[in-house]
Amino acid sequence: MSALVQTDAFSPTLAYEALLNECPGAAAATFCGYVRDFSDTGAVHLLELEHYPGMAEQVLAQLGERALVRFELRAWRIIHRYGPLAVNEPIVWVAAIADHRANAFAACEFMMDTLKTNAPFWKREHTERGAQWLSARASDARRDERWAEVMSIEK
Repeated sequence: MSALVQTDAFSPTLAYEALLNECPGAAAATFCGYVRDFSDTGAVHLLELEHYPGMAEQVLAQLGERALVRFELRAWRIIHRYGPLAVNEPIVWVAAIADHRANAFAACEFMMDTLKTNAPFWKREHTERGAQWLSARASDARRDERWAEVMSIEK
């Protein structure tokens, strides 16, 4: 179980295999987000990610631990990159291993929805119109809020 924040490229396949070697058998779910070649303002040529060093790792680790308890996970892992990233490079990878698939799927979705709104990362897209910092999307905030509503119902 770990949260890694790094500039180095990573292989989602190798990350998955490594996690399964640490925690074999059970249900595993993963999500990998890649740099898109488009945005609302045009074709994307490069994506820059900045983060708050120390704080980003702490927020991701706390998020993983929350998922561990909430979804009764056996294991979890989050990898998030920062720095300049080319189109089609992986940005973020989350994984959850649980005794049951529903828990693994829900944990991945929870980690991504929460990460998108609560982790201290900032994105700047480079398009043919120049570079611009991206604002948080209202749809991401609604997805994160949904988990708070689900949590109150679960109690």
